[in-house]
Amino acid sequence: MGQLTSSGHELTPHPSDADVIVVNTCSFIDPAKQESIDTILEMAEYKKTGRAQKLIVAGCLVERHRGEIQKNMPEVDAVIGTNELERITALCEGVEPQANVMDAYLYHDLTPRVLSTPKHYAYIKIAEGCDHPCTFCVIPQYRGAFRSRRFESVISEATRLFSQGVREINLIGQDTTCYGEDFGLKDGLALLLARLAEIETDHEKWVRFLYAYPNKVTQKLLDTLARHDALVKYIDMPLQHASAAVLKRMKRGASGEIFLKLIERIRKTIPGVAIRTSMIVGFPGETDRDFEELCQFVQAAKFDRLGVFSYSDEDTSKSFDLDAKVDPRTIYNRKRHLMSLQRKISRAKNRMLVGREFRVLVEGPTEDSELVWEARLSTQAPDIDGVCYISDPGESPLHAGEMRTMRIVEAHDYELTGELIDIPARAGQPLFQIAQLV
Repeated sequence: MGQLTSSGHELTPHPSDADVIVVNTCSFIDPAKQESIDTILEMAEYKKTGRAQKLIVAGCLVERHRGEIQKNMPEVDAVIGTNELERITALCEGVEPQANVMDAYLYHDLTPRVLSTPKHYAYIKIAEGCDHPCTFCVIPQYRGAFRSRRFESVISEATRLFSQGVREINLIGQDTTCYGEDFGLKDGLALLLARLAEIETDHEKWVRFLYAYPNKVTQKLLDTLARHDALVKYIDMPLQHASAAVLKRMKRGASGEIFLKLIERIRKTIPGVAIRTSMIVGFPGETDRDFEELCQFVQAAKFDRLGVFSYSDEDTSKSFDLDAKVDPRTIYNRKRHLMSLQRKISRAKNRMLVGREFRVLVEGPTEDSELVWEARLSTQAPDIDGVCYISDPGESPLHAGEMRTMRIVEAHDYELTGELIDIPARAGQPLFQIAQLV
């Protein structure tokens, strides 16, 4: 989007108004692949009913099925793989792109960019690709080897975003905890977070990182999170399972016992930290005993957030060739059972927050009603965690992107309800009023 707008093109959210439609795809698991295909076919109709003259397909689906798309989808005029983003403007303009070198793509702070998020939060990709050998994952095949952005490039982009009014920055990558290793930087993520926390702004800011690999969570990283107020006390650390046997088949190693010790160390170092994880149920060879071990682990760990994925048997993954496949009905039942356990844990944790006061980031009206607004705690990541509903906004009008203080008054399974109890800071007004004692 940044490259197109910098070349003078106009973006529209309405495909019926577009001259060119670009579908960015995912093919990590079967549901994402099917959604991508359905979207391509849906957008192809606008070449008949709208003004669209071209349909371009980009992203991971192209990496996996380039030939099939070109052969079986005549509606598609061009395809762009994950390392070919520089070709987008030429293709949209009907110009033959320059020869593609197929270098591994990684954007930097000077790359034109358009934020697709609300103005008050943004994502910064600090690395691309992955070197881990997880048997269920196809990302290394299509995203390439792990490669970090340069330290100052990330700092420069973050500084610019904060100066534009962004309140929250979320660092992402296939594995953010490996940041800097490829150019010999030790404790790269911890150093980067500390520097981001020190960026001067005229407003409160939150900095969060996502997708920690468990054996890369160092004490240095934990100490850094604990030390800086701007670094949110939140760790998203996908563990995938707790059975040592299943983790071995996944080629991830460790065990539930090792994870519990790590979780204890995290909570001891960072008081009030929220820990999110994700699990895969139905991995080939997962027995009833393995699943029970996973359930016991989740009950012992008491995660603040938990996502559960059904194993997807991808034909290009190493796990595709493993024996002892689990049938779909069993996978479905295991997923439901594990989520029911987490629902009780989440509800109990939320109830402990009732009556307490927290800083929140006001998001805006809910999708269902303009009258009901929502906000997020720093321990609620955008899009993937629950939210806080605002029951009483106080006397001042609400504005998306402002930081306010909320008192929690009601707890639900995954969401919270609260009332705003402070007076918002406005332009030209200090964030905190300081009383002079006489």
